[in-house]
Amino acid sequence: MELDPRAARRVVVSPAMCGPTMLFAATAGDWTWQAVADRCGVDPYTAHDSSGAPSYLAFYYVRLRGGVTINPRCLTFGDELTLVSGCYDVGARSVLTLHRLARAGGAVPDVDELDLDEFYVRPREDCLYVETFNQWVGRRRTHSNADLRRSSPVGFSPERLPKIQNRHSPRWICRDARRLGTFRDVGSPDYVLVRDGVRAVHPVDVTRDLNGVGLVYFASFFAIVDGAVWKLWQLLGRDERDYLAGQILDYQICYLGNADPGSTLEAEIALWRHRDRAAEEIVDVTLRERGSGRLIAITTQRLLRTPVPAYAS
Repeated sequence: MELDPRAARRVVVSPAMCGPTMLFAATAGDWTWQAVADRCGVDPYTAHDSSGAPSYLAFYYVRLRGGVTINPRCLTFGDELTLVSGCYDVGARSVLTLHRLARAGGAVPDVDELDLDEFYVRPREDCLYVETFNQWVGRRRTHSNADLRRSSPVGFSPERLPKIQNRHSPRWICRDARRLGTFRDVGSPDYVLVRDGVRAVHPVDVTRDLNGVGLVYFASFFAIVDGAVWKLWQLLGRDERDYLAGQILDYQICYLGNADPGSTLEAEIALWRHRDRAAEEIVDVTLRERGSGRLIAITTQRLLRTPVPAYAS
């Protein structure tokens, strides 16, 4: 049965979707796949191109955007949320999906108001948004995750979706991030550099990083990036409690490639601090494949460092 693109549903936060950012991102990714299955005339789990080869609904860009009252770090067991999702037409081989989460019982806006203008122009402080831009891809070579190709699956019908306005297209956002190496506004004088040139390495972990078709799972990149940020925190003399107390207000990641088992990813990390709000920081992390230098991902996080709570006695 096809669902109303604006239908709201209740979500209860389980242990599998909170704690590490990776877990929340993985859950949101499942929501995206289900939304596309409900609205676009194709099953992402079994999609294939005209030759019969698998087509994968790959994540090219993900953005998590929240506020102090609701963000990926503050969700915990049993939280009751209201989820509204919408899909948008961005071409024959791509789809954009927007999810909005609000705490159940709050002043949730009417579902008909969920649109991209809300997300880009007037985001609500009491809502957590997840934007995903997905492209259909396939392998050029069996058992290789390098040099994936575009692959439009049989039956994919984005024309039934609302068409995205050009000013909201994530293509331009990702193009600029690739050119600049960051999603940060490099022309803004509001942030000052605290530390750069920090590097971390991550060998692709066959016990954790791969999904069921052998690609590095899109959510695994959140864990890889967060591991690099944790290394920076340690170099700055910050401890585990300080790291866990930080709130993620904005998290953007653009995926420019995948990696094979046995390869190693190298992260380059930089930290920026707001001139007037010392608790507000931005972390840039760029991932490349060791040896080839191939650019794999660009990420930027805007964090709010909050007072470290005392442990319960």
